[in-house]
Amino acid sequence: MSSDSSNDTAEPDGDEPLEEGTLLSHLVELRSRLLKIAGAVVIVFIGLLPFSRQIFSMVSEPLREVLPGQAMIATQVASPLLTPFKMTFFVALFIAMPVVLYQIWAFVAPGLYRKEKRFAIPLLASSILLFYLGIAFAFFVVFPLMFNFFTKVAPEGVEVMTDISQFLDFITTIVFAFGLAFEVPIATVLVVWTGLTTPQKLGKARPYVFLMAFVVGMFLTPPDVISQTLLAVPVYLLYELGIFMSRVFVVKREEPEQDAQTVE
Repeated sequence: MSSDSSNDTAEPDGDEPLEEGTLLSHLVELRSRLLKIAGAVVIVFIGLLPFSRQIFSMVSEPLREVLPGQAMIATQVASPLLTPFKMTFFVALFIAMPVVLYQIWAFVAPGLYRKEKRFAIPLLASSILLFYLGIAFAFFVVFPLMFNFFTKVAPEGVEVMTDISQFLDFITTIVFAFGLAFEVPIATVLVVWTGLTTPQKLGKARPYVFLMAFVVGMFLTPPDVISQTLLAVPVYLLYELGIFMSRVFVVKREEPEQDAQTVE
């Protein structure tokens, strides 16, 4: 009797029962999570909509400060209405990102073991923080340097007059690129966690990652050295941070498992 109870106590997490469901139940759950994501974005969007003009003015300030006359232009009839509207939607999406990531986590969580959930929660919080850091870095560091460079390299006799629709498309691409680029440490930890590689192998790949960071910067940013470097250097530094985090998180996670195997 006592031996049975000791076996139950020492039962590994790998034998922990997971929640099972049918394909229909998973689809219903996915639909519920997507509705909650859409609801969160819509609620934030409705709250910000009365301030759409102020939001556009604030986001476009880094460019307007370096433009002649500090003014932009609208080349399409509906642009003065639709562009601030779209800008407000993207801002609402960025603000609601914690809810978006949490709902994704809540959908995946039932398929994880208890120890995996404890490991994933810090990663979820870190991914949200890093995403916002990427956006802040793009807005406060990259945009002022980039826009100042673009306006100063204009040929003589060319007056820089930026269309507000083109400006929106440009900055949303850059913001998403930096927001995702700052998720490199999380991706690195997940790759090590799944056993696809080790921190030692990632360390040996540093020269290739450094080169690939500039290649990625070339595709995700405008064709100038400044913006490419401003993306590539943080990506590489974040890769180093990912190696450090994988050594801390994954090693700490593996040590109790190795101790349990030693006891057995």
